Amino acid sequence: MKNTFVLFLFMLLALSGFSQKLDMSKLTGLNARAIGPSGMSGRITAIDVVQSNTSVIYVGSASGGLWKSETGGMEWTPIFDDQPVASIGAINIYQANPDIIWVGTGEGNPRNSITSGFGIYKSIDGGKTWQLKGLEKTRNIHRVIIDPTNPNIVYVGAIGSPWGSHPERGVYKTIDGGDTWNLILHTNDLSGVSDMVLDPVNPQKLVVAMWEHQRWPWFMKSGGAGSGLYITWDGGKNWKQITEKEGFPKGEIGRIGLTISRANAKRIYALVECSKNAMYRSDDGGFTWSMTTDQNVSNRPFYYHEIYADPMDPDRVYNLYSGISKTEDGGKTFESFNMRGIHPDHHAWYINPMNNNFMIDGNDGGLAITEDRGRSWRFVTNLPLAQYYHINWDLEFPYNVYGGMQDNGSWIGPGNVLQRGGIQYYHWITVMGGDGFDVVADSSDNRYGYAMSQGGNIGRYDRVTGGTKDIQPIHPDGAKIRFNWNAAIAHDPFNKTTIYYGSQFLHKSSDRGDNWALISPDLTTNDPEKLKQNETGGLTYDITGAENHCTIIAITPSPLTPDEIWVGTDDGNLQLTRDGGKTWTHLTPNIKGAPKNGWIPQIHVSNHTAGEAFVVINNYRQNDFAAYLFHTTNYGKTWIRLVDDTKVNGFTLCMVQDPVVPNLLFLGTEHGMYLSIDKGATWSKWTRGFPMVSTMDLKIHPREHDLIIGTFGRAAYILDDIRPLREIARNGPSMLEQKIHAYPSPVAYHIDSKSQAGVYGAGSGYFSGQTKSLAGILNYSINEPIKREPAPEATVEATPAAGSGRPGGGAGPSGGQGRGGFGGFGMRGGGNATRNVEPVRIEIFDSKGIKIRTLQDYPVAGFNRASWRLDEKGFRQPGATQERAGGQEQGGLSVFPGSYMVKYSYAGSSDSIWIEVKIDPRVPYNMQDLITRKEYVLAFQKKVDKLTAAMEIVQQAQEAVDLITKQIPTGRSEEARNLRQETKAVQDTLSAIMNRISPARVTDNQRAKRAEYNLRSKVSGAMSAISDGFDPLSDTQKRAAELAEIELNKMLVRIDDFFTNTWPPFKEMIQKAQISPFKDKPYSKLSW
Repeated sequence: MKNTFVLFLFMLLALSGFSQKLDMSKLTGLNARAIGPSGMSGRITAIDVVQSNTSVIYVGSASGGLWKSETGGMEWTPIFDDQPVASIGAINIYQANPDIIWVGTGEGNPRNSITSGFGIYKSIDGGKTWQLKGLEKTRNIHRVIIDPTNPNIVYVGAIGSPWGSHPERGVYKTIDGGDTWNLILHTNDLSGVSDMVLDPVNPQKLVVAMWEHQRWPWFMKSGGAGSGLYITWDGGKNWKQITEKEGFPKGEIGRIGLTISRANAKRIYALVECSKNAMYRSDDGGFTWSMTTDQNVSNRPFYYHEIYADPMDPDRVYNLYSGISKTEDGGKTFESFNMRGIHPDHHAWYINPMNNNFMIDGNDGGLAITEDRGRSWRFVTNLPLAQYYHINWDLEFPYNVYGGMQDNGSWIGPGNVLQRGGIQYYHWITVMGGDGFDVVADSSDNRYGYAMSQGGNIGRYDRVTGGTKDIQPIHPDGAKIRFNWNAAIAHDPFNKTTIYYGSQFLHKSSDRGDNWALISPDLTTNDPEKLKQNETGGLTYDITGAENHCTIIAITPSPLTPDEIWVGTDDGNLQLTRDGGKTWTHLTPNIKGAPKNGWIPQIHVSNHTAGEAFVVINNYRQNDFAAYLFHTTNYGKTWIRLVDDTKVNGFTLCMVQDPVVPNLLFLGTEHGMYLSIDKGATWSKWTRGFPMVSTMDLKIHPREHDLIIGTFGRAAYILDDIRPLREIARNGPSMLEQKIHAYPSPVAYHIDSKSQAGVYGAGSGYFSGQTKSLAGILNYSINEPIKREPAPEATVEATPAAGSGRPGGGAGPSGGQGRGGFGGFGMRGGGNATRNVEPVRIEIFDSKGIKIRTLQDYPVAGFNRASWRLDEKGFRQPGATQERAGGQEQGGLSVFPGSYMVKYSYAGSSDSIWIEVKIDPRVPYNMQDLITRKEYVLAFQKKVDKLTAAMEIVQQAQEAVDLITKQIPTGRSEEARNLRQETKAVQDTLSAIMNRISPARVTDNQRAKRAEYNLRSKVSGAMSAISDGFDPLSDTQKRAAELAEIELNKMLVRIDDFFTNTWPPFKEMIQKAQISPFKDKPYSKLSW
């Protein structure tokens, strides 16, 4: 026992040697990239528009942050990503000064996947910066209203958390701009504000709907004593409750939706959940009420009950639910409203008070805009707000990303594309509808795979035909089985045709789901009190499967040991079998500190050590928002808790251990992503290119070493090539303090990339997922850049290897020169940082140790990621200026496939590493063809060099003649006239030669054109022809070079003739006139 304690103490001390958080500012080159998709967006919860400029629109999402458009919804920018939460419940603009904006966080649609917030925020500069103004414990804010006469007076309607009682809910008021708050309406600790409207005439009058409701993991109840309608006429000092005495329904009340007419402030509508859901109306400002109809008005009140009065017509009201209905007669009748082509499930609505043709709809699938009062709608395709439940991958090149989304089906799309324009909406295909969950590629043939929808529906899809086969298991004895809303599936790592699926039992299929075997007893608590889903909903039944309970939600087979399977349930059971299901061990009692009946959404079984596993538990559905992650190394006999609320922000959702370096862990929480380089001793929040968003699933691609991130609110992200993080986890963050350190580079490819498909010049309004470069990614770190004065017009060749900087922007892949081939002229681009620092010298050597390329990169402190275009040192081309001493080296021919050493040098220190270069795997090639092509290119380049040298001599002669012209006497003597005449003749001859090689651009008021003949273009065209492609040189390509060489030789003969026969006597004549501007070296053919 003593030895065990000493060993444990030693391990703690060893870890503490570099146990510390990572400084994100030192990881500038490691930005995650957003790949989308956005064609299937996500739930919109709040909308407001600047009335004086309706091109300025603010949109809040359930879990994807706050977005702003200044172009009428064509372009969007996230403006809340640096805040601690991403769930938006309410937006209100102070229209008298639209730079003042208030935002309440935490959505007000309490479904089973609701996301919480953290208080109320204020901006006074149009969303550029934000101030947290309190109310953090309210968790979910559904309404915010600014007094239109005083921006310091603000009312906040806190709906609160549906997962339990708490006192911080009701109506809050500030009169000092949010410095202090008073709770001015509170009915009980289970009741919050479901709606709140302000009288458009009297800002002291508010109408508020209070709603008592609660959720449990297994049940939901809407309605109770705390519900009701309240009105104040004095800014909240006094309230009047509206009851059956005023004409409201008698008995228990649930959720109420409210709207007040701007066209007639005495007209108020209330959509009331009660024993018979109905629309009520007041025509006297709320003193008396009457029911107008109970037909076609209510659908799932807990999720909707949003109504909006037309600001110009008191009889017109829009009613939002799964569809939308509209009344034109003051609420007596409601008819379906046209939303053709738009996603159902509507939650937010905006009508321009000055132009009721302009409306905006927010729904579970995103945002839609109409400018003709609903006759036509434009879906906003560039808001990437998808809510992923799971994320997955395959091994195609490039690999695909798989996953299912809340209410938006199951999708497959590329993690990168080999074409320009980025990852577009048309790259994504849907394989199953409904609410999408885990999607698993068939590891034997990824044409096929498995996808799910809510309540345990599972199908085997065919990506080629689009067909899906229902393969949901049944109990062999006909017993009732139950599936979670988000059921669990897993692929066996040792058998490509075997999958597992979870109900309350574990099901196994060895033939891709055609047949199933039951390999477990009921692994849940099977608590009968938690199996009453057919009664859930409260006043209005809501039986969708969202409250199905006592079910399996996590299945993880061991990657090391066949027949070892770990199972987690939604009621807190962790089960383990090590014999393929014959026997099971219940491990939950061993997990000290685990919440009772907690939700176990993920189990990560280590591929490093047998018996090692990590278990994610969350318990927010029982009003416990703490973070839980447990670790075992002995098959669950004992456990250590790795996270709590002091280490991370938000309850835990997912976790993955690096498959190469066991100390490197990634963790997803409700409010972001964290990593640990010391196996959980300390955690650092990842902020590089990644918002504070609900991080639902994490996977590491085994070939590309990419971290694939599924978020619940911002679609999918990829952190490319995490091997630098592996090195830091191996050696500690102190390696970032070395003068210079080289990190592994991914395999680089010469890529044949396509042009953008589908559109040509798409303009604004499209989302482009960010792509990664497939050229040479060069990874290094330095401790501190050396300052220097910036060089004028400096250029940089090593370019950052990241996608577009604009949110959602993405360029095409860069591989080699961007087009396959072994020639061409080098390209230049932007650098890693400002150029007021000394550049890092990057030298590329071939396998024989011969230096073939030198680059410069301007570094920042910490990690840097630059790019090499897979080219050798270039040649100076005809007409190009001489390279400046110490300047950037021109790029040239593309390198052969093979291994190359990259040497980084800085501040007297250096480090090196190897990089592998390959040809596009889709393109067949023969190495001898590449050699032959390069030899041909080099031979042609030698001839081009002659033209380059000759052209330089011609340019020198032109400079001399220009000086002579200025020095010739201006008199009328015969000598002066002869000098001017001869000089003009020589000048014209030289100009004719230069115009024949590279004519000047001719421009007039109507057109710009070049001369018909252009030797320089003919030569460069021939060079492009012979250097283009991986296949053997064609006769046509050779002929292009031959024809260019014929013309090139003609020009060399012409130049030679000039300098042999014309230039010497002219020079002699000028020298006799005692004019000596000549600085040229003696002419000789050897000059070229």
